[in-house]
Amino acid sequence: MKPAFKKLLTLVAMAALAGCSGLGQVQPWEKGNLAKPAMTFGGDPLDQAFVQHIYSSKENSSGGYGVGGGGCGCN
Repeated sequence: MKPAFKKLLTLVAMAALAGCSGLGQVQPWEKGNLAKPAMTFGGDPLDQAFVQHIYSSKENSSGGYGVGGGGCGCN
């Protein structure tokens, strides 16, 4: 590698790392937004149950998530 290329690569890497240093800080007034149910991985439990019910009805199968019934959509 040429020395000029190494310097350029080092400068680009340093600039990229410096730009990411402030992203990890959560300010106190932002914590309320992160505590909302929409920010969780599971989301709304009622919505997840509805999605699982639709999935099991479309797949014409049961089991695995505690959902009983057949492909007709009835339990």
